[in-house]
Amino acid sequence: MDLSLTPDIKAFQEEVRDFIRENLPEDIIERNPVGFSSNKENIRRWHRILHDKGWVSPSWPVEYGGTGWSATQKFIFDEELSTCGAPRLLPFGLSMVGPVIYSFGTEEQKQQHLPGIRSGDTWWCQGYSEPGAGSDLANLKTTAVRDGDHYIVNGQKIWTSYAHQADWIFCLVRTDPDVKPQEGISFLLIDMKTPGVEVKPIVSIDGLHHLNETFFSDVRVPVENRIGEENKGWTYAKFLLMHERTSIAGVAASRQNLQRIRQIATQPLPGAGTALIADPDFARKLAEIDVKLTALEYTNLRSLSDQEAGRPMGAETSMLKIVGTEVQQALQELAVEAAGIYMAPYVPQAFEGSWNEPPIGPDWAMAATGQYSFGRAATIYGGSNEIQRGVIAKAVLGL
Repeated sequence: MDLSLTPDIKAFQEEVRDFIRENLPEDIIERNPVGFSSNKENIRRWHRILHDKGWVSPSWPVEYGGTGWSATQKFIFDEELSTCGAPRLLPFGLSMVGPVIYSFGTEEQKQQHLPGIRSGDTWWCQGYSEPGAGSDLANLKTTAVRDGDHYIVNGQKIWTSYAHQADWIFCLVRTDPDVKPQEGISFLLIDMKTPGVEVKPIVSIDGLHHLNETFFSDVRVPVENRIGEENKGWTYAKFLLMHERTSIAGVAASRQNLQRIRQIATQPLPGAGTALIADPDFARKLAEIDVKLTALEYTNLRSLSDQEAGRPMGAETSMLKIVGTEVQQALQELAVEAAGIYMAPYVPQAFEGSWNEPPIGPDWAMAATGQYSFGRAATIYGGSNEIQRGVIAKAVLGL
C-alpha cells in the first residue's frame, strides 16, 4: 500500500487545516473529552459551521448534500478534526438514520428529514436496545400494532443516548409476532413530542447524563413514518449497523489519544523523579498499541476504499469494531496508569459546569477516570465484541 500523499491530497489536507484554524471557535475545543459529554450548543455551533461550508455530511451522496470526496479525503478530514479537538458531531442523524432515509425512504421522508439532519436543526436518537434485547437485538419486544393509518406503539428502549435532547427517534418495533424474530420487525421514525413518549435519565458510571430509558405507551405513529416495507426493518437495521461499525473503529480519535499519552509520558508528574516513558514496561505497552492501531488504520482504509468502489461490506465491519474498541480501552488504561494518584479525584460536576475548584493534579488527569469508566462499555455497545466474533466465525471461517 502506498502511504505517500499525492500533491492533490496534500493540498486538500492543507485546505482542511486552514479552514479549521480559521473557523473552529477556541471556546468549544475539546481538550479532555469524557464520553459524549460535549455541550449541546457547542456541538450545534460547530455543526452549523461545517454545514455552511458544505462539509457536514461528507459520506452522503452528492445529490443529498455530500461532498463527493474520496475515501482518502474523508479519512484525512476525520483525522484533522480529531487532531484539533473539534466537538464530535452526534452520529445518530448524520451517520445512522440519514443514510437509511436517503437509501430506503420515500421522497416525502427525504424532503422532511434530510435538510434538518444536515443543518443540525433536528436531533435524533436511536431506539434499538431494550431490556433483554441488546446484542441479541432480534429479541426485541416493543410492539407496533396497525390501527388504520397509524401504528400503536408500546414498549421500552434503553441506553438511548441523548433521548432527553432529541427531536426524533428511529425505532425497531415488532409488527408480526408470529414469524421468525428477524422477519417480524419494522423501522419507524417517531416524533419525540408524540403523546405517550416518556424519557427517564440514566446516570452512567462516569457520573454524567447522556443515557436514558425511553417508554412508549399507546404512542400513535403514522404509517407514513415507516421506512420501507412492513416487517423488513431488519434489512434496514443491518444496513445502519454496517455504517455505524465503520465509524466505530475510531482510528483518528485513538491516534490523537496515543499522541497525547506519549506526550504525557515524557513529562514527569508532580513529585515523580523520572518520566514514565523511561519505564520499559510502559514503553512496551505504548509501542504494542501503536502497532495494533496502525494495522487497524490500514484495515479501515481498505474497508472505506471497498465501500467507495461499490463493493459490499461484510464481516470486516465486525473486525473494525472489535479492534477499534480494544485499542480505545487499552489507551484509556494507559492514561489511568500515567495519571497515577491524580486520577482519583474525578469530579463529574466539572464537566457539567457546576464545579469551580481547580484540579489537584494536571488538568488531563481528572478526565482520565471518566474516560476509562465510560470506555468500559465500548466493547458492548454497537453489538458486543463476543457477538462480532461470532459473526466473523460464521461469515469468514464458515463455522
